[in-house]
Amino acid sequence: MTAPATALDLGRSAYFERRWGDALDYLARADTEGGLPPADIELAASVAMLLGLTMEGVDYLSRAHDEFLTLGDTDSAARCAAWLVLFLMDMGEEARGNGWLSRAKHLLEGMKGPSAAEGYLLIPAGLGSLRAGNPEAGHALFSRALDMGLASHDKDLEAMGLLGVGTSQVSLGHTDEGLQLLDEVMVAVGAGEVSPIPAGIIYCAVLGSCRLAHDVQRAQEWTVALERWCGDRPDMVMFSGQCQAHRAELLILHGAWDDAMSVARSAEGRVRKGDPDATFGAWYQQGEVFRLRGSFEEAGAAYAMAAETGFEPVPGIAFLQLAQHRTQQARATIRRAVEGADAANRRRLLPALVDVELAAGNLEAAKAASHELAAPLNHQSRPLELALAAQAEAQVLLAEDPASSLQAGRRAWRLWYSLEAPYEAARCRVLVGRACAAMGDADSAAMEFEAAKAEFVDLGALPAVAEVLELSGEKPKGESQLTARELEVLRLIAGGRTNRSIARELYLSEKTVARHVSNILSKLAVPSRAAATSFAFQHRLVNGGPLPFS
Repeated sequence: MTAPATALDLGRSAYFERRWGDALDYLARADTEGGLPPADIELAASVAMLLGLTMEGVDYLSRAHDEFLTLGDTDSAARCAAWLVLFLMDMGEEARGNGWLSRAKHLLEGMKGPSAAEGYLLIPAGLGSLRAGNPEAGHALFSRALDMGLASHDKDLEAMGLLGVGTSQVSLGHTDEGLQLLDEVMVAVGAGEVSPIPAGIIYCAVLGSCRLAHDVQRAQEWTVALERWCGDRPDMVMFSGQCQAHRAELLILHGAWDDAMSVARSAEGRVRKGDPDATFGAWYQQGEVFRLRGSFEEAGAAYAMAAETGFEPVPGIAFLQLAQHRTQQARATIRRAVEGADAANRRRLLPALVDVELAAGNLEAAKAASHELAAPLNHQSRPLELALAAQAEAQVLLAEDPASSLQAGRRAWRLWYSLEAPYEAARCRVLVGRACAAMGDADSAAMEFEAAKAEFVDLGALPAVAEVLELSGEKPKGESQLTARELEVLRLIAGGRTNRSIARELYLSEKTVARHVSNILSKLAVPSRAAATSFAFQHRLVNGGPLPFS
């Protein structure tokens, strides 16, 4: 006769079946009924962390450390201490983290020979070096951790060490070598060789490196894999918000801005449930959508929330400052960010530096940044890198050599088009139109501007629409210009929306909306909302079909 399953048995089964809510309930019951062995206390810590119950996880992990120490298992006790260092430092509790670091070091002093726990202690030290802008030191620390993982046959430590080495290589500018190592560690994760928390850390770190390396194809592949991985663990909170933030970034690139905003807000919700590492991405991506659509006040608020994590929201905040005509502030922001960045982050920021320096009238600085961006590239480089470099080249050449700018702009457009990135592709059509105009080809310029405007209207990129109207001569200059917010209100008016509905949509008061409507009618010199709607359709500021905002 088979004995009935105990709460501990049920808890272990639920863990391996990825039913982590049930696992924690059963393990907690077993703990109450007769106590848990230290390995199962450590298991409960992992489950609590995965469910977003961080402090509960820390408490379980502290208990596991104490129980392992009581049993004389110093290596396991030191491993728990090392994970506590990692978690507490990530939570911003440096004093407690340093306390556990000292305790772990004391434990290791009494051990003979190297151990896996010693390797685990190198992980937070390596991360600290990367965050401090010292990838060389990080590479050395992660290499030692990898060697210790291999020597001890600890798959989690081996994977974390390999992740660190690959990430350091990308930060040092050795992009291809680093990405190959990251692909290797992802194979181990995909094969189920790595336990859930290290696996989640690896997924998110690899996606961050793909972003630094401008590798859209890898980013898309691993984002889909992360989404599937999170989907197989439906009650998991940890990492789920980060997954959504990565999705939002790709959706923005591909022009699905409504979806991107929805996903970014979902990531924000996951932050509140217990995935704090998603905070920056959740708010930064919301800021990007707001900025691109011309909602500058909301963009500034979102970037400010992202900045509270300690990471600067660049290049987005610099582009926002530029859009607000705060050119010198934008220049100071992006220059400081570029100068303080490691090799990979510096390359990520160079396209923004080109934009800002050109807006500031510093052609030589823009040219230097463009050349730096293009210098290491060849025909085998990643399409996104080639697109960014060609676009920067077209921008710089526009003032000096419109014919060459035209060629570079068309090359950039083809690359962005192949990447299915409609906003950047439309920006390149604007560059091509400007080059045609500079060469005296007004008809071709008008055609390019019209194509760009249509794409911007589809996206709801109101500041870009306003820019094209100015370039094409459709929009009167001076006091009669519509602001980005007024364009947004006009499009909603054309969609048949009432002031109350517009106020709800844009998070404004009805009084503010009424003022915008009055300004629109005055600037367009039209007598009514119906006439304003006719103007919007006549100038193709809206589509014949449903509006993106409706």
